[in-house]
Amino acid sequence: MSITTRSTRTARPLARPLARPLARRVVTGLAVAGAAAALSVAGAGAASAQQIGTYALSPGMGQCTPTQYASYQVRADGSATGQGAKFKLVRNGVVVANTANRATNWSIELRSAYGTFPGPGYYSVCAQNTGTTNTIATLQLRTDGEF
Repeated sequence: MSITTRSTRTARPLARPLARPLARRVVTGLAVAGAAAALSVAGAGAASAQQIGTYALSPGMGQCTPTQYASYQVRADGSATGQGAKFKLVRNGVVVANTANRATNWSIELRSAYGTFPGPGYYSVCAQNTGTTNTIATLQLRTDGEF
């Protein structure tokens, strides 16, 4: 004599539980890849951002923008209040162009297409207050595709 019992539980398919973790891994992998791509684009934009700043300069003081790499063109703009300031464009630590005297507005644009670009390198624009009163200098540096 044998006794048989019936189970009221139904069997779950084995493929279903394995598919969910795989789907989660695929979605997670795509999300991570998308986030990495977004960060790399944001990082590239930051590397080529134009430099701009406004600086209060007392007599004898100077200020430069952070350096920025240029491969084929560069433009620098400067303005100063009061008696003005002396401005200069620097490439790899060497002065490329400057004003002979104080000026209230100054700009320079050097392009490969014009034959005036001195070459690839790290550029910065600076202002120096050589006057006897305080001045506020605004400096802007743009390179390559920024203008």
